[in-house]
Amino acid sequence: MDAEQIRELEPKLQAYLKEFDDCFVVESTRGHLPVYIGGQLSDLPRKSVEPIALQAGMAPRTLQEFLSLLKWDVDLMRDRLQQRVARQHAGPHSIAIFDETSCVKKGTKTPGVQRQYCGSTGKIENCVVTVHLAFAQEDFHCLLGSALYLPESWSDDRERCRAAGIADEIVYRAKWKIALELLDESLRNGLEFSWTTFDEGYGSKPPFLRGLAQRKQRYVGEIPVNFRVWVAPAPSAGKRRKRRVLPRRRPAIEVGHLLRFSPAVRDQEWTTYRVKEGTQGPMLWRVKHLLVYFKDEQKNPRGPSHLVIASNALNPSEVKYFVSNAEPGTPVQQLLLVGFSRWRVERCFEDEKTELGFDHFEGRQSIGLKRHQAITATTHLFLAEVHQELRKKKSGAYRVPSQDRRRGAGSVVVERQEPDRPRRQEDPIRSSQPRGGTKEPYQTDTTAPQKYRDPPRRRRTLCLGLELGS
Repeated sequence: MDAEQIRELEPKLQAYLKEFDDCFVVESTRGHLPVYIGGQLSDLPRKSVEPIALQAGMAPRTLQEFLSLLKWDVDLMRDRLQQRVARQHAGPHSIAIFDETSCVKKGTKTPGVQRQYCGSTGKIENCVVTVHLAFAQEDFHCLLGSALYLPESWSDDRERCRAAGIADEIVYRAKWKIALELLDESLRNGLEFSWTTFDEGYGSKPPFLRGLAQRKQRYVGEIPVNFRVWVAPAPSAGKRRKRRVLPRRRPAIEVGHLLRFSPAVRDQEWTTYRVKEGTQGPMLWRVKHLLVYFKDEQKNPRGPSHLVIASNALNPSEVKYFVSNAEPGTPVQQLLLVGFSRWRVERCFEDEKTELGFDHFEGRQSIGLKRHQAITATTHLFLAEVHQELRKKKSGAYRVPSQDRRRGAGSVVVERQEPDRPRRQEDPIRSSQPRGGTKEPYQTDTTAPQKYRDPPRRRRTLCLGLELGS
């Protein structure tokens, strides 16, 4: 940015913040919002309440009260943010992304803090975990909402909860339930999503997948290797009886074993795709695809659903399993494009933590944490819109110049390469599977593997925002 563009930011910010005026009843309280956001946009090394207040010539106690004591509607701020995104950034190729993030904390007073797995450090730490919903449309992305994950140890200790300002009706909820609540909030505010995606922590929960299907949301999400499926529907036990699984003849099989036990997968050729994930650069993934069924509430087969097995061609030990409830004829490229778009939410977390002080909260009240995260999302949305506007002026069409003008800047690009020839004895995935001790039965699946292969065709490119969905 040049000096003129930086000078233009202040009136832009003032006009932007008018969107949130009705969140505040008192004018003096409303005046603290630009101070807090100004501190987050500054070059302060730490963007907690005290440094922000001191930089603005204000008593730190004033901003502390703004977060935890003064009366204003943080839920309305979230609604206004989501309504703005729905109004100005909606499109036919939007993706909802579910994920969680953690912030390392000291002590025992921060709401929800305890020793638990911390994704930021990759180990057990004293930290706070929050669940988030992100939005991605073409080359634009932002966070839509967040909610505190309250561990069971906190939920069982109501005195500790009351000391942190956590209402009695707020109890332990599984993360996938929080994610569905965040989705419902965004839908009530007018947002629509062509797709949803998530990691295996959410994909491992069949009730979560059913919840998305009940809301008529298409998804492409990761699942763990022990997720069980049927390669073909179980046989019917009679015209008047519902389709049932016969455990002794055809039990469900873990997806991690399909390459060894299912002919539909084992005998299928690998197809190589070039996947460009945002700023991470291009990678080659070898892919197999088929239709599967998994258990519904009554433990009967539900489907068909897509199963995509993707192996990193340069690192065969890295294998991803994706499941999708999209229409059976949906191209594999499209499924990969959505599944590999999850980096968008990770980028939001990185930007908010490194630039806006997302993890610098130091209060002891849950309302303060909630308000801090809502304001940070509001600041991030402003920056995302400014960034998009500057890129539009630079490129003239929301895209940077490139050989392929169809590719959106920052978008995931999926290109199909020439299909590999079958080399069964050198298959890196099969050779990496455990060879002994497994009790998984051989599946008597007679489905021809060619049915599930992406048919040979000339090289195609699928770009987010141009050919995703219909």
